[in-house]
Amino acid sequence: MRLESDLPQLVDYQRVEQAIGFIEANFKSQLSLEQIAKSVSLSKYHFDRLFKQWAGISPIQFLQFMTLDYTKQRLLESQSVLDTALEAGLSGPSRLHDLFVTFEAMTPGEFKKQASGVDVTYGFSHSPFGGCLVAMTQRGICHLGFVSGNHQAEAAEELFQLWPDATFTEDAKAVRSITERLFQMEDRKQSQPFHLHLKGTNFQVNVWKALLRIPEGNLVSYKDVASYLGQPKAFRAVASAIAMNPIAYLIPCHRVIAKSGKIHQYRWGAARKKALIGWEAAKTK
Repeated sequence: MRLESDLPQLVDYQRVEQAIGFIEANFKSQLSLEQIAKSVSLSKYHFDRLFKQWAGISPIQFLQFMTLDYTKQRLLESQSVLDTALEAGLSGPSRLHDLFVTFEAMTPGEFKKQASGVDVTYGFSHSPFGGCLVAMTQRGICHLGFVSGNHQAEAAEELFQLWPDATFTEDAKAVRSITERLFQMEDRKQSQPFHLHLKGTNFQVNVWKALLRIPEGNLVSYKDVASYLGQPKAFRAVASAIAMNPIAYLIPCHRVIAKSGKIHQYRWGAARKKALIGWEAAKTK
């Protein structure tokens, strides 16, 4: 159960996340590129090159996607994005990042059995957003979570608790093939669908299904999701369901932010949420 922390991709992301954390801590200051680079012990030229390689844009351009003015504008532009997506026929298999994502939920009977008799294959891999833990049943991906630092054991234990009574087999090779296809493929439109196997209450599953309607580069509020579900006053319940999302990135809970435009409250850390939002914004701008 080991994830190579010295892989270049992981090291690069760790520096990006550290830089975002530094920016968060000094958001009232007009930070220069040199100051940000110094916070991760790099020259501004090296840091600028590393950041462009990761995000496709400069750190200063990336910062524009983190401002309240930007996020508020995206919320305003995306007020009807869920309804628009539905009208466009994206409810079929739901479309995300030019990938097709299909899913099925456990039946009430299966849910009650607490995964008894289910075989789960799991393993650790790396991604543009740090280490990750992926798990799958015969019916699809059942877990995708990001892992920070040397917390692999804790992440695995959380997975075991989410699927009690399941039989677990570690297979890093199988997991790497999934993450490489998910994060690194050149032509995503040619990809085979990613099928998800979800374990949750009916309400949670409906919330996660709604998240699949949010196009890449768009941001919506918790209230937007609640309204889409026909329960505009249930935004706190929606927020709780989003916090329990078991499949990062593919079910894009990172695209849901506070109505104020602030980016926080993410299961895998606010800095990673900002990294995901900025990374997607850079790709779709």
